[in-house]
Amino acid sequence: MLSSLSVFAQKERVKNQPYADMKWFHLGFHVGLHAQDLILTNSGVTADGETWFAEIPSYSPGFSVGVIGDMYLNPYFNLRVTPTVHFGEKLVVFREQTTGDRYEANLRSTYLTFPIDIKYSALRLNNYRPYLIGGVYGALDMGRKKGNALLLKGADFGLEVGIGCDIYLPFFKLCPELKFCFGLVDVLQKDRSDLIDKELMKYTDALSKATSRMVVLTFNFE
Repeated sequence: MLSSLSVFAQKERVKNQPYADMKWFHLGFHVGLHAQDLILTNSGVTADGETWFAEIPSYSPGFSVGVIGDMYLNPYFNLRVTPTVHFGEKLVVFREQTTGDRYEANLRSTYLTFPIDIKYSALRLNNYRPYLIGGVYGALDMGRKKGNALLLKGADFGLEVGIGCDIYLPFFKLCPELKFCFGLVDVLQKDRSDLIDKELMKYTDALSKATSRMVVLTFNFE
């Protein structure tokens, strides 16, 4: 038994793909889940005797898929480009201050994001290597629908930070990664010439600003 355990322990110390991190450039892909959010700033404006306030009471999981381009800089740093498509939605609930009336606006979004990140990796321990990641991203909303009570702008820009761990398998690296994305610009579309029902304009007037947030959990295959 002791001999068998000794052989097993030696096998556990064998490193898979010992030269994987020395490649000048490599490709991969990732799939995962995300949750979209908006930081809403209510204007407190009263129109026709009504004052509406908005919030996002819950979150719905969305699907994410993308490709990875990774360039080696030095033993600890890599430059990464990860174009990704995020399919998801946000439920914005409006409540009238006096009567308590409720109105729901469901915003479906298909974001095409273009992140550019720096990846900082710790020392490799056997077949595991944790890392930190951070950078900037631009996003295009290809799924917005005009005529709704709320409309978001088609472009966004922000910062993202995250953590992950490279798991070295015999033929590829599996990397669970958790990222937090923070939009820096106001994405609320205030010019609503697209509205046919002008009564819906009060919901746009109820907000002065909206900035995007997103939490993304992906599994990278490299």
